[in-house]
Amino acid sequence: MTGRTVNLGGGEVVPYPEPSSPAATTIGKANVRRDTKPEIALRSELHRRGRRFRKDLLVRFDGGRVHPDVVFTRRKVAVFVDGCFWHSCPIHGRMPKANPQYWQPKLQANVARDRRVDAGLQLAGWTVVRIWEHDGIADAADRVEEALDRHGGARPRYSGD
Repeated sequence: MTGRTVNLGGGEVVPYPEPSSPAATTIGKANVRRDTKPEIALRSELHRRGRRFRKDLLVRFDGGRVHPDVVFTRRKVAVFVDGCFWHSCPIHGRMPKANPQYWQPKLQANVARDRRVDAGLQLAGWTVVRIWEHDGIADAADRVEEALDRHGGARPRYSGD
């Protein structure tokens, strides 16, 4: 251990995880925050259905700010496409065997942050839709459209959701 630490937010500090192999370093550096394959697939399906939206738009709420993956500003619907690993999917989430002293609190902090963001957005009048990366694209798009229809009435004439 090098003595370096990582601040997970909320005052939690954990040891910096030394990569277990060069492959782990390569995989870690390849992770992206936006424009993942599941996000792109969902956006493509929503666009095909005539829905227009903003992507990765900064949304501020009392006590925080966030960049939802898909944002419908007029209807105040924020959509997040959560990765199974990073957001601890109950079906596919797993704990890495290497560096568990880092990964356990890191993944728990991610889930806690998701709940704080959900609550903050909802208090600010937003509807939050969370999609797992493994969800079928058609089903995920249906869920988004249901939220849009619930919180904005009929589909706008010019698809300017």
